[in-house]
Amino acid sequence: MNKVILIGRVVADPEVRYSQSNVAIARYTLAVDRMRKKDGEQTADFIQCVALGKQGEFAEKYLCKGMKIAVVGSWQTGSYTNKSGQKVYTNECLVNEHHFCERKNGNTNFEKTNETTDSDGFVNVPDGVEDEDLPFN
Repeated sequence: MNKVILIGRVVADPEVRYSQSNVAIARYTLAVDRMRKKDGEQTADFIQCVALGKQGEFAEKYLCKGMKIAVVGSWQTGSYTNKSGQKVYTNECLVNEHHFCERKNGNTNFEKTNETTDSDGFVNVPDGVEDEDLPFN
């Protein structure tokens, strides 16, 4: 079984491109804290993440630098030969699910969305959004 669950902070706004068949491809880096500290200081791994299709569109619309999220996906490795003729190996998380880990009105300042929240802290779904457009059931 190949299943990865990561919790970390988005290092920079996702880079999103669309394929020729109009499928969103979002790439971003997730800084994931290590369990053990090195010399008393927290260290992190920087994990490359790729989200395709609806998850790519979700990343483009809702994720931004500094946001703490959880991702569920699978680990994939690959390789290619660069222009210099050297073989380069790749490792990345192919994201199947995104989950928010913090409230929007917490201490962090997220600029990408401007939705309003109700008294319970939930984001109000804008008018015109259909159920099938939502990233959850």
